[in-house]
Amino acid sequence: MTTTPFINRKSMTRRRMLGAALAAGAAVPLAAVTGPAWADPAAAAPASTRLMLPVPTGPHPVGTVQLHLVDRSRPDGIAGPGHFRELMATVWYPARDVERYQVAPWMPAGALQAFLADAGFSDLAPLGPLTAGHVGAPVRRSDRRLPVVVFSHGAHSHQGDHTVMVQELASHGYAAVTVAHQYDTYTEFPDGRVAVPLHDRQAPTLPGDFAADLRFVLDCVEQLAAGRNPDVDQRKLPAGLLGSLDPRRMGAFGWSKGGTATACATLADERIRAGLSLDGPMQMNPPLAGYLDRPFMMMSAVFTRATDPEAAAFWSHLRGWRLNIQAQGAVHVSYGDNEALFPQVAKLYGWSGQQLQDVIGTLDPDQAVKVQQAYPLAFFDEHLRHRRGHLLDGPSPAFPAVTFLP
Repeated sequence: MTTTPFINRKSMTRRRMLGAALAAGAAVPLAAVTGPAWADPAAAAPASTRLMLPVPTGPHPVGTVQLHLVDRSRPDGIAGPGHFRELMATVWYPARDVERYQVAPWMPAGALQAFLADAGFSDLAPLGPLTAGHVGAPVRRSDRRLPVVVFSHGAHSHQGDHTVMVQELASHGYAAVTVAHQYDTYTEFPDGRVAVPLHDRQAPTLPGDFAADLRFVLDCVEQLAAGRNPDVDQRKLPAGLLGSLDPRRMGAFGWSKGGTATACATLADERIRAGLSLDGPMQMNPPLAGYLDRPFMMMSAVFTRATDPEAAAFWSHLRGWRLNIQAQGAVHVSYGDNEALFPQVAKLYGWSGQQLQDVIGTLDPDQAVKVQQAYPLAFFDEHLRHRRGHLLDGPSPAFPAVTFLP
């Protein structure tokens, strides 16, 4: 099985650039895969600086809670005998009341510090952005249960790297569950253990492993829907979460390797009623096989069907509703938080417009944020809620960069 990890010698320079921004108080996504070699890690921004994520556009405030999960059907050969696949997941949901609940960080402090250590800044304290999610806030209940979407991150990334998209969905009435794929992510467990990407060919970090994680999380969603707490530590859940999720309306989406994993999981599991890939390379060995009769959408940037044979082959096996769009000027990191955070980093460091484009492409950052807020929501609204709008029908004057690929 093959993947495209987007980690090479040049990325080490980029990591130092990212680490410098983080250490200076500017949280920068690990997912950045193109960065300027000219960036000076020693050029510190003001220590009081905190980057901002865009506010969700939905009518509901957002709550969030972490889950510590163990899949006892999958022994963990890396951890040793008696250990099983261990994951952290985070549920984002529409909240009823958020005033008394603290705001969640974009990345857990221990995980962020581990990233800094990898980038060579272990002695400096990070100051990352805050999210719109309020930890432990009560769930907003209505006469219908919440549709659910699960999210899979990319290689050597973390579950918060698409928070803009995740909290947008939650603000519009979805329960969005992000997964930290053990051994290929930065995350922190409740007992204080910090996990980092493991460079070991034996580690379960291939798209198929990610897909198995997604399917296990669907099992946990079904437990929550049935009124049972899947957290192995049985920590207290937000009021109203048990029984609030709808296991009959579940979707999945992912970025890069997570997009490939989403395709794999959707092919294998009929509980996923709709799947969305954010520039997934679709590189697997053996290749993704089988016909899919459920809705699937591809938001392409680098891995287009014209340039990526695996993506073209997967597309040819889609027998249900399908759509492939591409934002002109987008690069691989464009459908994520990078578009919101890096322009702020550019101002801190005095980058030129060209230097910023070297990192996030030529797609206008404001337009990029609006694209990732609007199109996934429209897709899941149509196929999980049966709320059909017109955004997915064809080109829109509100999003002139978005093209529909035949």
